[in-house]
Amino acid sequence: MIAEGIASIEDLERGPHGEGGGLAGKRVFVRVDFNVPLDKKTRRITDDSRIRAALPTIEFAVKAGAKVILASHLGRPKGKPDPAQSLEPCGTRLAELTGWEVHLPEDCIGDAPKKVIRDLRTAGGGSQARGGPQLCLLENLRFHPEEEKDDEAFCKALAELCDVYVSDAFGAVHRPHASVHGLPRLMRDRGAGFLVLKELQALGRLVESPPKPYAAVLGGAKVSDKIAVIEALLAKVDLLCIGGAMANTFLAAQGKNVQRSLVEADKLPLARSLIEKAEKGGVELLLPVDVVVAPSTEATSGTAVRADAIPEGMMALDIGPDSAERFARAIRPAKSIFWNGPMGMFETEAFAAGTRNLALAMSRAEGFTVVGGGDSAAAVYQAGEDVAGRFGHISTGGGASLELIEGRRLPGVEALRR
Repeated sequence: MIAEGIASIEDLERGPHGEGGGLAGKRVFVRVDFNVPLDKKTRRITDDSRIRAALPTIEFAVKAGAKVILASHLGRPKGKPDPAQSLEPCGTRLAELTGWEVHLPEDCIGDAPKKVIRDLRTAGGGSQARGGPQLCLLENLRFHPEEEKDDEAFCKALAELCDVYVSDAFGAVHRPHASVHGLPRLMRDRGAGFLVLKELQALGRLVESPPKPYAAVLGGAKVSDKIAVIEALLAKVDLLCIGGAMANTFLAAQGKNVQRSLVEADKLPLARSLIEKAEKGGVELLLPVDVVVAPSTEATSGTAVRADAIPEGMMALDIGPDSAERFARAIRPAKSIFWNGPMGMFETEAFAAGTRNLALAMSRAEGFTVVGGGDSAAAVYQAGEDVAGRFGHISTGGGASLELIEGRRLPGVEALRR
C-alpha cells in the first residue's frame, strides 16, 4: 500500500493515547502547494484551485487549536528574494476564503516568523471574542537556494518554527527539497494532510490493483518526457491512446509524413520499439487518424485532415474530430482510466477541441477516472464544474502523479513513513 506507515493529520490529533487534543497549542507546520498562476501585470491569482484544495487540512488544524504555519514555494525565484514571486497574493486569497487573518512575515526562517508564530491566536482559549484564529504564511521557500538543495542547516532552521509537520503539497512530494524531505525526517510528529492522503489513495488504486479493463491516455509535447510512464503503463493497461505533439513521433515512426509537425527524430527507434512492445503485450495502441493542421503555432484557425495526408508546409496542432471520437469510444467501457497531457495546443481556442472533447468523454465514462494533474487538469477545469465534478480524481500534481504511475518512490512520501 502506497500510504502504509504514514500517519494522517487525524492520527496526529488523536495523539499517542487516542484521547484527542494532540494538536492543541502545538505549532503545526503545513507544507502546502500555493504555486498558483498569477497575472503578470496585476499579480492576481488566475486559478485558486490549489489554495482551495488545502483548505480541509488547514481548517482541521485550526479547529484542533493548533498554531498553523503554512509554507510553500511559488515560481522559480532563483534562490533570492523577488517581490514578483512573493506569496502575498496567496495570503490575501486565503484570508478571503477562510475569513481568518493571515500574517506573512518577511522571511521563512529566523526571528521574523518566530515572532509572528509566537503571537498567533488559536481557535481555543476564547480567541473568537478577540477576533478569531490567525494563520502564518511563510514567505516563498525558494527565496533561499537551500530549499532546493535539501540543505541540512535550512531544514533545522525550519524545524525551529514547529512541533508537528504535516505534508499537504502533493505537487511537490516528488522533489527532494528541504521542506518536503529533509524537514519531516527531523520531526518526531509528522504525517499527511487530507489532500496528500486522497492523492495517494486514488493513484494507489491504479498502481496496485486497477480494475480491468484499464485504459490510459497520454498527450503533451515530447515522447522523451513520458518514456518511463509509457513503459510502466504498457505492462498494466489494456488500451493506450496517444495524442498531442508526442503522437507525431509515433506517426512518423510508422512511416507517415507529418510535414512540419514537431517530431523527436532521435526518438523514432524508441517509438517503433514501444509500438512493437504494445503489440506483443496485447495492448491496443491508438494513434490519431486525423489531425487539425495549420502553418504555424501562431495560427488562429486550423483544418482537419487525415493523419497520413498532412499538406506540405503544415503542422499538426490537435487531434481531429474522428480521432477524438475514436478515443472516446475506446475508453468508454474501461473500469479504470488514467489521463495525462493535452491532445493539442489547447491554450489556443482553435486547437482546444480535441482536449475538450476528451475531457467530456472521460467525464461520461463509468469507470474510475483519474486526471494526472498539469495541463490536462487545467483543461478539465476549463470545461466547467459540471465536467470536473464527474471525474473520480483530479490530481494536483502532474509530475508526482506520473512518478507514482511509473512505480517510483517519492522523497516527500517516504520521509513521512514510520
